[in-house]
Amino acid sequence: MEKLFDLILKNRSILHNHLQNTPKEKLFEIPEGFNNNIWWNIAHIVVSEQLLVYGLSGQPLVAPENLVEKYRKGTKPNGVPSDAEIELVSELMFSLPKKTAEDYKAGVFGSFKPYATSLKIELNSVEDAVAYDLLHEGIHLGTITALKKVLERDS
Repeated sequence: MEKLFDLILKNRSILHNHLQNTPKEKLFEIPEGFNNNIWWNIAHIVVSEQLLVYGLSGQPLVAPENLVEKYRKGTKPNGVPSDAEIELVSELMFSLPKKTAEDYKAGVFGSFKPYATSLKIELNSVEDAVAYDLLHEGIHLGTITALKKVLERDS
């Protein structure tokens, strides 16, 4: 599990680099053929980890509820976030997975509600949820890479 948590943090570093080094107007642009933007993918990753690990374990989420509702599965980009929201997500990108790793080591996640993902992957334990979260983040990182290529091409 320690390796999975480490990989999540490495992936978050890559995502944070995209967040910091993409021109702000490009973060929120939705190119033709896409239904979301770079920003939404990053914020979605942050809240999804909470829902998969804490939510399915019956634990209270650490992320703010309004952020979770705005970026959870099934949502779409809705306007431009405030600078404060961008800063919050930027901070949560690292603090939340670190907290999850600490809570896992402390045995916080006792029970788990089985869940079938949209990819038809069965999650039956918190360990499954953490592993799936890493896969999920990789999918969204791929989407961000595609978005950046299209946005650069169209500039």
